[in-house]
Amino acid sequence: MVAGHLRVRNDYYYIVLSYTDEKGKRQTPSFATNLKVKGNKKRAEDMLYEARKAKTEELEKKKAKRRKNYQNAESDIGFTEFLVSWLEMIKPNVEVTTYSAYNVVITKRVNPYFDKHFPNLMLREVTPKMIQDYYTYGLKVEGVSANTVIHRHANIRKALQHAYKIGLIDSNPADKIERPKKEKFESSYYNAEELEALFEAIQGDPCELAVIIAAFYGLRRSEIVGLKWKAIDFERKTITINHIVTETMMDGKKVVVQKNRPKTKSSYRTLPLVKPFEELLLNIREKQEINKKLCGKCYCKDYLEYIYVNDLGELISPNFITQHFRIFLKNHNLRQIRFHDLRHSCASLLYANGVALKDIQEWLGHSDISTTSNIYTHLDYSTKVNSANAIIDYFPTK
Repeated sequence: MVAGHLRVRNDYYYIVLSYTDEKGKRQTPSFATNLKVKGNKKRAEDMLYEARKAKTEELEKKKAKRRKNYQNAESDIGFTEFLVSWLEMIKPNVEVTTYSAYNVVITKRVNPYFDKHFPNLMLREVTPKMIQDYYTYGLKVEGVSANTVIHRHANIRKALQHAYKIGLIDSNPADKIERPKKEKFESSYYNAEELEALFEAIQGDPCELAVIIAAFYGLRRSEIVGLKWKAIDFERKTITINHIVTETMMDGKKVVVQKNRPKTKSSYRTLPLVKPFEELLLNIREKQEINKKLCGKCYCKDYLEYIYVNDLGELISPNFITQHFRIFLKNHNLRQIRFHDLRHSCASLLYANGVALKDIQEWLGHSDISTTSNIYTHLDYSTKVNSANAIIDYFPTK
């Protein structure tokens, strides 16, 4: 913005402008109007206005020229090359798990497709149709779900939005495509009889603790592995969920991420310590003390504060739980569900025993009751039956 004012010197008007030049320095040039003060104020103000306007246009032209030169130089970068550089740019500013997810999508999915179908594609040449074709390819050729395509779109759009923001492209082509409709998630779960059979079979298995916690307390896998002894208050009979452990890949290596912040603010919650689970925990703690003595220096000292460790004191891998659970079900001829579906089983049992959706939301640590309602819509069916029975007497009959 160019500012300015009139200055009087030796009975004449002078124009003084004020602006920042292309190097970021403040400039305040002054020049004469050759107009005497008396009777010429309006003409001098008009000259000031024209001077400010001319200088503004001059600066805008220089700015546009610099932008064009920058775009010509910097936009001469390949699309996939730019995506990799974008990954490096965001790496220090996002969590490890977030970066890992971005990295997998870009390097394992997006870049291989564009390098194969559009070799040497420049960033400035990317069109909405190219992106749309990639999504169609994912749905029809790769056979991925609409939700997976939506996830990939979010990554691509975010990267291209950065390119647009810093002036490498004139618009974001990802804003002009049609995303597939999000697929409604349908949870799977075990009923009471199936859970009873599972509990009977899982006794003594390395996954026993994880299965019990997931099915009864509805904890996420990361929350189960993240349980620490200090989260258990044996006097007040409470369990506090305030720490998680996740596993991800960074630069081709497996990385375990430990943090005190659960998935969302509502994920931080305190649940009652019931007697059977309290006894199980006391047995686990006693067994850990025995293992420390038996193993001596071989016992891992890195995870002494954690509950879910193996006989050598090593933290149980989150991925191990998922993989082992699937194999366990197969070996014992039990219906295949995901480990995370035990959390859904917990919700189903709670609802079947008269617990309201609002209370289930707080038990599971959902941030919004709509999340609980959307996932567990099947739980509402019984209430719909009750509603139907309430009005059935008024149904017209012949």
